Amino acid sequence: MERHETISPYGGILINRFIEDPLERKEIEREANALEKVFLSTQEIGDLELITFGGLSPLEGFMDSRTYLSVLEKMCLPGGLPWTIPITLCLSSGQERKVKAGDRVSLARYNDREIIGIMEVEDIYKPDVREESVKVFGTDDTSHPGVKRVIENEGKYYIGGKVKVFKRPCEVDFPQYHRDPLEVRKIFTERGWKTVVAFQTRNPIHRAHEYLQKCALEMVDGLLIHPIVGETKSDDISAKVRMRCYEVLMENYFPKERVLLSVLPMAMRYAGPMEAIHHCIVRRNYGATHFIIGRDHAGVGNYYGSFDAHRIFEKFDLSKLGITPIFFDHAFYCKKCSSMATQKTCPHPQDMRITLSGTKVREMLMAGIEPPPEFTRKEVASILMEEYKGKDK
Repeated sequence: MERHETISPYGGILINRFIEDPLERKEIEREANALEKVFLSTQEIGDLELITFGGLSPLEGFMDSRTYLSVLEKMCLPGGLPWTIPITLCLSSGQERKVKAGDRVSLARYNDREIIGIMEVEDIYKPDVREESVKVFGTDDTSHPGVKRVIENEGKYYIGGKVKVFKRPCEVDFPQYHRDPLEVRKIFTERGWKTVVAFQTRNPIHRAHEYLQKCALEMVDGLLIHPIVGETKSDDISAKVRMRCYEVLMENYFPKERVLLSVLPMAMRYAGPMEAIHHCIVRRNYGATHFIIGRDHAGVGNYYGSFDAHRIFEKFDLSKLGITPIFFDHAFYCKKCSSMATQKTCPHPQDMRITLSGTKVREMLMAGIEPPPEFTRKEVASILMEEYKGKDK
């Protein structure tokens, strides 16, 4: 098969902070056991996974204060590359008195206390979490799930520096779909895909999603379905159920040779337009050349306006971003057209349109109503009904 090079990683180099040499790994692990331990939250573990294997290239560790402030104030890294989401590591209360710049600390998972790497401390700084919330989420309302998570760090310190990792940070339930950026890029090359469109999802794929994906697939060589399987809101459908839905869709409704399903072990921030930029950057590191941006990308509640996730791209030099966003209008099922459509393609009035959303699907499931075929495929509806069966309304 003819081979092709995929798009370059963000910043030009795909970062790898995993210690490959077994002897060095054993030596670093021995040292780590004697160091001050910094325990990582679920979100921080997901970020460390992506830092380690290049998903957050060009970052080599958690952000120092200079990088953090540059992201908040200028929406770019100090070198000028667009960047919108701070990638930070928070110390426990009082721990800033035990650590200073120049030290090395061990990095451990909060849930099982297992040490997985070390950090060379470059900076310790106290953030203004209210300002961070407003700059990233557009609000400091703690009803917003992303804001709530940031505000919980009020009064605490962030720690920045390069990392070295000797155990894989994330343990996901889908090892067959858990691929690092380098592995995904190799698959693209083996398949001869010059252009790849990535699709972000935290919900089961309904008919509107499928419509957007297939429209985009008409323009490129391949489609990367790239669901987030890190931390999400408590009312979001579980990753295990979502993965079953993706599998039946791929089995029955997509050309297998033109689609790749691979998970992204990263937490949702629900930062709307700011997260749309962030998701573009991550998918470029995975080798995508194009990225689908929906009407309310990474939104939550009513915090973001319609198409804010489209308009934010006007603030950036797309040549620096280096990945092509594909903007889609709100998709719906038109009873008159007897098909999926958008405002751009359908002339019929509102009462002929069946609006689709993950929220509506959840409401129907919790009421014991199977979503109709205009909402989602029969196979997906069956999986979702089975999951919600017997759940307290």
